[in-house]
Amino acid sequence: MTTAPQKSTLSYLTWAFVSTVIGLGLGAWLGWETTGTIGGTLTIFFIVAVLAVLEISLSFDNAIVNANKLKDMTPVWQRRFLTWGILIAVFGMRIVFPVLIVVVAANVGPWEAMVMAASQPDEYSRIMHDAHLPIAAFGGAFLMMVALKFFFDHEKDIHWVASIENWAARYSSIRGIEIAVVLCIMLAFSRFLPPEYAQTFMNSAIWGLLTFLLVEVLGGILDKNEEAMSGAAKGGLGAFLYLEVLDASFSFDGVIGAFALTHNLFIIAIGLGVGAMYVRSMTIMLVERGTLTQYRYLEHGAFYAILILSVIMFLQCLPGVAIPEVITGLGGATLIGIALWSSIRWNKANPGVDVHSH
Repeated sequence: MTTAPQKSTLSYLTWAFVSTVIGLGLGAWLGWETTGTIGGTLTIFFIVAVLAVLEISLSFDNAIVNANKLKDMTPVWQRRFLTWGILIAVFGMRIVFPVLIVVVAANVGPWEAMVMAASQPDEYSRIMHDAHLPIAAFGGAFLMMVALKFFFDHEKDIHWVASIENWAARYSSIRGIEIAVVLCIMLAFSRFLPPEYAQTFMNSAIWGLLTFLLVEVLGGILDKNEEAMSGAAKGGLGAFLYLEVLDASFSFDGVIGAFALTHNLFIIAIGLGVGAMYVRSMTIMLVERGTLTQYRYLEHGAFYAILILSVIMFLQCLPGVAIPEVITGLGGATLIGIALWSSIRWNKANPGVDVHSH
């Protein structure tokens, strides 16, 4: 996409603001329909707002990583991700995904799961809570691979935390080193789990790792075929698939954590859906303004945030460990803020120097 400096920040957020008005209106309507009181209506209205803010805070790094991948995609696939992708993100991950968890865990049909969500929210929430360990293990392994793939890159020559990133760059030529690191971390965490949970953790984490590798392989095949057929630049169907799986992994923790605020699937879907619209708007702004090319350490901060999030997801698999999503979101946003501040300082200290120079 070409740079569009004439567009204001507010113009990028137009659809996000529209979704906020609609979402809060739906929340108020749902509150009145389910409680019939002003107090109950205000409570659900507030929960929808908090869920939206929670989703935004948890997804700063997601928007940056999306923008990083999108800038290399063809304009056609950029548009497809920003249109089709939002439907998958909002409806697929915020509504279909929680329903599928209950379908599998409770061995019921999709309609029965929807009925349970509407009429037995406490039972629905219990099933979702019981499924937290395999979901966190799967998502943690996938996101850890995403982060380590960024740092173990022999072509990466800009380092923010030099001591760590120089070491990673030095050993990046060893094929499969990031896989070995993730496997070692998985084995270490499994040692602290009771035997009845350790196997579930390892199975789910291995599936997360395999999913990352399969998406990488499939994405490469699809993009090579597309390039051969049409001469298109890299970043077609394969990159689209990668971004959708990445979005899903980011959503795992938020969807599960939302049940700490409410057991109502529909309130969760509205709140997280509003937040997802802001994430998508931020992604568009980052791509069109070329923000990642202006601030050399911004991507680094996002990938450190992803790495920490993956470790937190593993930690939450341990008995008695509960880390509030608010802390997770604030931690990620803080890291990205520090990376942005470091980038601004570098730009001031090196006026006229290419941001991506050594």
